[in-house]
Amino acid sequence: MNARHVSRREFLGSALAAGTALAGGPRLFADEPPARPKVAVILTWMTPRSHAHVIMENFVRPYLFRGRLTDPGVDVVSVYVDQFPERDMAREMSQTYGIPIFDSIEAALTRGTDTLAVDAILGIGEHGEYPKTEYGIDMYPRKEFFDRCVAVMKQAGRVVPYFNDKHFSYRWDWSREMYDTARSLKIPFMAGSSVPLAERRPLIEIEPGIEIEEIISIHGGPLERYDFHAFEVMQSIVEFRRGGETGVEKLEVVKGDDVQRALDAGRIPRDLYEAAMRAELGRVPAEFGFVENEGRQPPHAVFLTYRDGLKGTMLRVGASATRWNVAYREKGNAEPRAIYFNPGPWNNRNLFKALSHAIQTFFRDKATPYPVERTLLTTGLTEATVRGFHEGGVIATPELAIEYRGVDFAALRENGASWKILTDETPMPTGFQDDAPLVK
Repeated sequence: MNARHVSRREFLGSALAAGTALAGGPRLFADEPPARPKVAVILTWMTPRSHAHVIMENFVRPYLFRGRLTDPGVDVVSVYVDQFPERDMAREMSQTYGIPIFDSIEAALTRGTDTLAVDAILGIGEHGEYPKTEYGIDMYPRKEFFDRCVAVMKQAGRVVPYFNDKHFSYRWDWSREMYDTARSLKIPFMAGSSVPLAERRPLIEIEPGIEIEEIISIHGGPLERYDFHAFEVMQSIVEFRRGGETGVEKLEVVKGDDVQRALDAGRIPRDLYEAAMRAELGRVPAEFGFVENEGRQPPHAVFLTYRDGLKGTMLRVGASATRWNVAYREKGNAEPRAIYFNPGPWNNRNLFKALSHAIQTFFRDKATPYPVERTLLTTGLTEATVRGFHEGGVIATPELAIEYRGVDFAALRENGASWKILTDETPMPTGFQDDAPLVK
C-alpha cells in the first residue's frame, strides 16, 4: 500500500479554497452535500486517456461542470486494479491522492474489515488486454466485477449503488442476468454512455409525448465500441416518445457498398442524414459515407424496427471520434430536427465531466438519474449488431421487448458553459486535469 501524501479532505479543501480565491467568492462552486459516500473503484487498467483515467480525474479533485468548479461530493477510499501495463497511472494516482490499491475486489470493498465498508461502487471495465470473442470483441470482465461485488453485498446483508461503465457485457445472457440480479436484490444500478450528457447544438429539449416517425444516429468510430454510444444517443431521444419505449423487434446490418445502395433505395433517409451531418459540420460531405481528410473507412448501417413501428437508422460515417449526430422527423412536420452532441475540447476526454457528475449524483441520491433500462436495451442492440455484421441477414430480437419511459435528465447534461472556460486553446495535460486554475 502506498504512503498517504495528503488526506482527501485536506486536498479537496485546499483546492476549493484556491478556487474561491481565484473566483472572488464561493458562488462559483456547487454546494457540497452534507454526506460524502465512500466509493470503491474497480477497474481494468489505468493508462493515459483510458476510461479509468478520465473518469477518476473528476473524482479526486474539483472539476468543471456547466461552467462551475464542482466538488465531487464523494470520497474514493479504495481501488482494485486488474492489470498494470507499462504506461500504468494507477500507482501514481494512489500515491498522489492517498487512495490505497488493494489486491482483490473483495479487499477493496471490505477495506481491511470482515464486511462491506464502502457506500458505493464504481466499476470501470473498459480498456485492457483481454481475450476476444469469435467476432473480435474484447471480453472485458464487467460481469465478473459485478458478480464479485454482489457476493460481498450478499455476505454483508447490505446493498450499495453500483455504476457499470458503458454497456453491461459482450454477452446478452450475462447482461440480462446482471440487470435481473440488481432488480431482485434492490441494488441501485446505473450504467451507460457519456455522450447523451454532452452539450446539444442546437439546444433542443425533447418533450414527453413527442411523436417521432423516424430517426438517424451517426458516429465516426469502430464497430461495437462506438455503435453502443450511437444507440445510447438515439435512445436518449426516442425514449420520450408517445407511449414510451417498448423495445426493438428486429434489426439488419448492411456494410460497404450496400450502404450506398440502401441510400439510393430510400432505406436510409437522405434528408435526415444530411441534417445530422450539417448539424456537426455546417455542410454535407461531398461523398456519402465519407468525410474529407478522414481516410476511407467503410461505412456500415443498422436498420432498427421498433415494436411500435418507429424506424431507426444507426450509421457509421467517416473516422472522427467526436462525431455524435442525430436527426429525427416528428409526425406532421416534414422538416427534420438535428442535434450535434458536442464533447467539448480535447477529443472525447471532457465528456466524462458530465458523466462523472451524474455518477456522483447517483451515489449520493441512491437513485438512477435516468432509466438503466436504456442501457439494457442498447447493450442488446450492440450485441445483436455485432452478430448481424458478421452473420448477415435480419436479426430478430424478441429479447429486446424492453419497456420503460424517459426521465428528464437535462440538469445532468453539460450546457456548454464549461467550454467558455476550458477551450480548444487550453493545453491538455497528460496526467490528471486540474480545473481550479482555469476559474478566474
